[in-house]
Amino acid sequence: MRPAPGTWGSLASWPLYLLMAHWLTPMQIVWACLPLFVLGVFCCARTGKALGVVDHGAIVWDEMVACWLLFALTPAALWSQLLALLLFRLFDISKPWPIRWLDARMKNGFGVMLDDLLAMLFAWVVHILLWPRLLPLLPH
Repeated sequence: MRPAPGTWGSLASWPLYLLMAHWLTPMQIVWACLPLFVLGVFCCARTGKALGVVDHGAIVWDEMVACWLLFALTPAALWSQLLALLLFRLFDISKPWPIRWLDARMKNGFGVMLDDLLAMLFAWVVHILLWPRLLPLLPH
């Protein structure tokens, strides 16, 4: 979807995560993300090759898996997961070092998946730091 396909993919991952969370614990979702990441390495490589662009905008599996992992690692509260999603998009779009460095050098399926995993880790760390400070300010 244009514009901002990565944002659309990230947004689509949220209701799918909530559906998964109905049957799976957060830790089960974390473990499920491992084979989904590996699947993404192969599928993103193949799709990128078919489309002629390694990290084509139409490929959003990398954002989805990263968001599922992030949602599983953050509190289930609406505001918490919204913050996590916004932080993920911030880091995925801005690509601070080392994400930008990795994105420029790893032009394959693993690189496509790994740069989003790093953006997820950045978002998770910042979420851990911000969430306790923001919680008292949010409506109850």
